[in-house]
Amino acid sequence: MAIKPAYVKKTGRLLMEQYPDAFGPDFEHNKEVVNKLTNIESKGVRNRIAGYVTSKQNTGQPA
Repeated sequence: MAIKPAYVKKTGRLLMEQYPDAFGPDFEHNKEVVNKLTNIESKGVRNRIAGYVTSKQNTGQPA
């Protein structure tokens, strides 16, 4: 598994702390939530953050 850039991890952790009930184990759902909660225009960055959040949700690990 590749190491994600610090800004992806930081943004993912902040979103999970501020909106703990908004995310779930589904990538597509998390992608839409990240899109609504942030002003990130880059699809690639949005998907990386959603993927990071999804992986944390699926493993049950804290952000």
